[in-house]
Amino acid sequence: MLESALYLRDSADMTSDPLSDILKLAKAESLVTGGFSAGAPWAIRFPAPASIKFFAVVRGHCWACFEGESEALYFESGDVGLLSARRSFVLSSDPSLEPVDAMSLFSGAGKSTAVIGDGQDFAHIGGHVLLDPEGGRLLTSVLPPWIRIQAAAPQAAAFRQLLAQLVDERSDPLPGTQLASAHLAQLLFIQILRAHMANEEALPASWFRVMCDRRIAPALKLMHGEPARNWRLDELAEACAMSRTTFALRFRTAAGVAPLSYLADWRIRLAERALRESSSSVAQIAESVGYTSESAFSNAFKKATGQSPRGYRGGVRPAGAADRAEGVVGELEAVKNE
Repeated sequence: MLESALYLRDSADMTSDPLSDILKLAKAESLVTGGFSAGAPWAIRFPAPASIKFFAVVRGHCWACFEGESEALYFESGDVGLLSARRSFVLSSDPSLEPVDAMSLFSGAGKSTAVIGDGQDFAHIGGHVLLDPEGGRLLTSVLPPWIRIQAAAPQAAAFRQLLAQLVDERSDPLPGTQLASAHLAQLLFIQILRAHMANEEALPASWFRVMCDRRIAPALKLMHGEPARNWRLDELAEACAMSRTTFALRFRTAAGVAPLSYLADWRIRLAERALRESSSSVAQIAESVGYTSESAFSNAFKKATGQSPRGYRGGVRPAGAADRAEGVVGELEAVKNE
């Protein structure tokens, strides 16, 4: 029994990474889209972003007022913010100032950067995280409207390094700078998620919170590592060195659903992606996500989504490389003036 538990735990550690799985499902793609420097006094109103927005203070400090929030938040050098809700917001040197519209600052000749005043007091860099409209829902559902990660956080060293590299890439473009900036922005987004996960007690019940719980995270890794396997509750509990009852209660408390219900939902998410992106038959997809028959899969899929697998596939435009590129261009058109 002990050897079996250790084997399952080692397998989970070595073969799966649920956060990476979910980011891949969401097709998360981070882009640096602009920035500005300013000399006080200054205040800028940004429109509600069309996608997840992130920004970092690389010099000085500012106040951030998010639509729907009663109090302004103070950001200083090294702090990072992320806005997942579609809310307008104001960045300023003083929250009492009347803001100018960001469109008027950045429109001009399609500029992605701007200088306000002498530009000596404050510097900001910003970007967006593009997500697949279908696959991205699992990620956006667990994010709060906004996140602030302060420079004093334990992850500060990683943020400082990434921000310094991003600033270097933007200030002195070299061959490959566009791709390098995108990869750095992606790393910054992942670090924001990791830092947010560190505040486990403030997280709502979700898969995000399960990943933070070291006692039950091995079970999540096992389910992601082999989603088609017929996992039993006692196997998952054993991998976490817990009794079935204790494990089931702890997992449900953290995730909001029972362990095997989570597995069933994850299988449906994977099946949705396969139906959108592959030409595999429904029977092949059913087998790939752990169903012993096409009819059992079809019943489970319809119960979860309200549609049959064939109906779902017929109503979704196949997502190829050209579609993804078109989507990125569309998002950039929407955010280029932020």
